[in-house]
Amino acid sequence: MSVQELAPLPHKSTVAKMEASMALGSFAIGTGEFAIMGLMPDIASNLQLSEPQVGHAISAYALGVVVGAPTLAILGARLLRKHMLLLLMALYALGNLATAFAPSFGGLVAFRFISGLPHGAYFGIAAVVASSMVANNQRAGAVARVMLGLTLAMLLGNPVATLLGQYFGWRSAFVLVGIIALCTLALVWRFVPQRHDEVRSDPRKELQAFTLPQVWMALAIAAIGFAGMFCVFSYLAPTMLQVTRVSPQWIPFGLAAFGVGGIVGNLAGGKLFDRLQFRAVGLVLMWSMAVLLFFTFAAQALWSLLLGIGLVGTMIALAAPLQIRLMDIAHEAPSLAAASNHAAFNLANALGPWLGGLAISAGMGWTSTGYIGAATALLGLLIYLAARRMKGGH
Repeated sequence: MSVQELAPLPHKSTVAKMEASMALGSFAIGTGEFAIMGLMPDIASNLQLSEPQVGHAISAYALGVVVGAPTLAILGARLLRKHMLLLLMALYALGNLATAFAPSFGGLVAFRFISGLPHGAYFGIAAVVASSMVANNQRAGAVARVMLGLTLAMLLGNPVATLLGQYFGWRSAFVLVGIIALCTLALVWRFVPQRHDEVRSDPRKELQAFTLPQVWMALAIAAIGFAGMFCVFSYLAPTMLQVTRVSPQWIPFGLAAFGVGGIVGNLAGGKLFDRLQFRAVGLVLMWSMAVLLFFTFAAQALWSLLLGIGLVGTMIALAAPLQIRLMDIAHEAPSLAAASNHAAFNLANALGPWLGGLAISAGMGWTSTGYIGAATALLGLLIYLAARRMKGGH
């Protein structure tokens, strides 16, 4: 059975309210995930750490997503999807509020891990719900609209959280995230339909679908090919301070430029997949290599850095195509496949800062993140080409 449910499609206004409600959750998650990157110098100063050490908190969140996405998707397989969305967003609110009151760096790392647990499962189930409410040839667009909250977080949420953290302390940014998550709870309860006729998932069938090689190839593309974006973005704030040599007040503008690129890339990715199917992934990976290499030269001046980081943000175009690709090839496991896609993207979120931190600590300079990112995008492209050659790749 495909993701598309057998019940009649709801009215467009109902779909719009549902998508907007789930997109607010995406906005909360995007702000919570990326706020720490804009506040890296502030957290490092407050806790007397180096920026690469603060990168461990970013990796802890990402690893929480990797652990939580498949685990919570399987544990909640028999629940109604609306109920799962509510439980996951409640956990996200609690994790971020706990982060705000973390007593030490160890506590910060632990609470970032907990905050990451519901991330992938929320996006995965939201993608299944959104794609089940529209016609088959509009699924990637529906997923992209729910993901729009994530890219709006890059444009608005993250810069606002960074400004808030700079003026009132970094902890205030996570209080903001917790409040947004609580607002999402209310809207999902009000506007997401509770469809008692929906087909419940069978955890055994969900796991069996993951014996398909094409599933693992798609996850590998996300985990490796997308690492470059996080490698560059994680160290954007110190790069602006140390290489571009601007004042800290310019950091939110760099984050906003990244967000503009993310919005463009998110919408473009959905349209590309609806038109080109799996071929869209290869095009995005080639584009990613080019923009990551450009960033290494662009970081020297403010105007070119803003352009360069905006172009890096367009790499988010990879998200919706891989999401629908996984839901198609693992059609017996739509929730687990969609959630695992976000686990793979957050493996990239762990891998990117780690590789970047190694290079920076080795004295290769802040802009070395662009070269490392281009190398990971190339590896992702090679995996994509291998997937195209395999049986079942098209």
